Amino acid sequence: MRPQGRARGLLFDLDGTLFDTAPDLINSLNAVLAEQDMPPCPAHDLANSVGHGSAPMIARAFNLTATNPRFEPLRTRFVEIYSERICEKTTAFAGIEPLLSELDQSNRPWGIVTNKPGWLTRPLIAELGYSERPACVVTGDDIALRKPHPHQVIEGCRRLDMQPGDCVVIGDAERDIQAGRSAGTLTLAALWGYLCGDDHASRWGADGLVEQPQDILHWLAQ
Repeated sequence: MRPQGRARGLLFDLDGTLFDTAPDLINSLNAVLAEQDMPPCPAHDLANSVGHGSAPMIARAFNLTATNPRFEPLRTRFVEIYSERICEKTTAFAGIEPLLSELDQSNRPWGIVTNKPGWLTRPLIAELGYSERPACVVTGDDIALRKPHPHQVIEGCRRLDMQPGDCVVIGDAERDIQAGRSAGTLTLAALWGYLCGDDHASRWGADGLVEQPQDILHWLAQ
């Protein structure tokens, strides 16, 4: 394990790490199901897909593969509805605001690296009042290859004006840890996020596991 004292900049995943976006995603998906005269999908049935984007959610709810001709129109409609209700129930996870306030006060730069496209990410963080706070925002359409590839993380470090070895990536999915490790950053697995029974964060190779946002400050201080 590498020494965490090197970590001066922080790069957060968005969905499932900074913000609890699942309620709006699930409600949008259920709106598509209703349009198709199908019953709503319980939240627990989407545990394996809600943190992985629109395609897995459509695949799970409609039992379709991406090659099915119905798949892409349904996915497009889902994203359309979600964009209209992107921040009806979404909130920062408990403990995130005190964490970010402490980082701001201690002049530790932090940013967002997300696979979510920019045209959804930027309206969301604006609605939540976070537009001016991150030192950088790298979205899923900013870089050709998204997480688990390291390119977004490397770009995030560049925008923080830091070397990867001086940064830590925090995320609730294995792809976040893979991207950070490949980029050369430290990594923390956020256990409060959208993990399910199939996820074993202890096997991801992260430099640390954090059960709540304040644990990040404790980890950095060790």
